[in-house]
Amino acid sequence: MKVSGNTILITGSTSGIGLGLAVRFHEAGNKVIVAGRRKALLDQITNDYPGIEAIELDIADAGSITRASELAAARYPDLNVVINNAGIMLSENVLDQDAVKIAQQTVEINLLGTIRMTYAFLPQLVQKNDSVIINVSSALAFVPFPIAMTYSATKAAVHSFTESLRVQLADTPVRVIELAPPGVRTSLFGQGNDEHAMPLDDFLTETLDLLHADPAPDEIIVERAKFLRTAGATGHYESALKMLSEWKAAD
Repeated sequence: MKVSGNTILITGSTSGIGLGLAVRFHEAGNKVIVAGRRKALLDQITNDYPGIEAIELDIADAGSITRASELAAARYPDLNVVINNAGIMLSENVLDQDAVKIAQQTVEINLLGTIRMTYAFLPQLVQKNDSVIINVSSALAFVPFPIAMTYSATKAAVHSFTESLRVQLADTPVRVIELAPPGVRTSLFGQGNDEHAMPLDDFLTETLDLLHADPAPDEIIVERAKFLRTAGATGHYESALKMLSEWKAAD
């Protein structure tokens, strides 16, 4: 992926990793469009960072995704990068019958949102010679976090979907990249002050360094995410799962 001169749309970019990427890409000389459902936050971002633009988008609404893709095609004909970053991470207790609503919402946003965005924006991206789809999964795609089991399951599904998408698009100009973050200090799961989570600025710096070091990486895995990413291959899966399972007792 080229460092500058891209036109990039990022979902879930009103806070956390999405906003951090938006600002970094903007500062590097790219045209950035932030996408989210809260207009007040979008307006604040475009005011704070002149040059960044915004599209209202509810990732849980199929119609909203279709409308956003049509608007993007008309307003941003040079759009060549879509980053599917929007997601939620909520704890759930399977013995609580009401928790199924959390599971359904998580699937709708994290998995179906990514799939619908891909289908909606591919007709525009496939016409570009330097187009990229970046799907944000998680290190928890490879070893689940039991207290957030549907989140982990959706991220495992995003990983699988991205692998297959890359194969299906191999003969097109669209490159497909998976970004699998570790725990990062954001509000996603109340980790803003968690000393065990990776500082956001450190994560952004390492991620962009990796993205620009390889012209076409299949995956972007920062050092802090490698233990979980490789746990199955290195024989550490059971110990990693045990470690993540202990968070339930601590919570």
